[in-house]
Amino acid sequence: MPHSLEEMMTQADDLADRFDADEPEPGDRDTFAPLTRLRLAALKRNEVEREIAEAVANARRSDTSWKVIGASVGTSGEAARQRYVKRAS
Repeated sequence: MPHSLEEMMTQADDLADRFDADEPEPGDRDTFAPLTRLRLAALKRNEVEREIAEAVANARRSDTSWKVIGASVGTSGEAARQRYVKRAS
């Protein structure tokens, strides 16, 4: 599981490429449907993480404190700073 924002963005791009290249066959539906849903959920999670990181960067450019940002994303200000500081710079 990716931990840094860059790893999440790279994984999101990789998953999107895999979805684009996937050519399921008629018999695959029952076998791969749960995995397809899992991959789609992971892709969505990574897209949302990217959106959050961009929103954090915008908030920091507007001089929003890490404490307020942390509260907005459900963490402490310090946890938010540690997670998003590279993207917000």
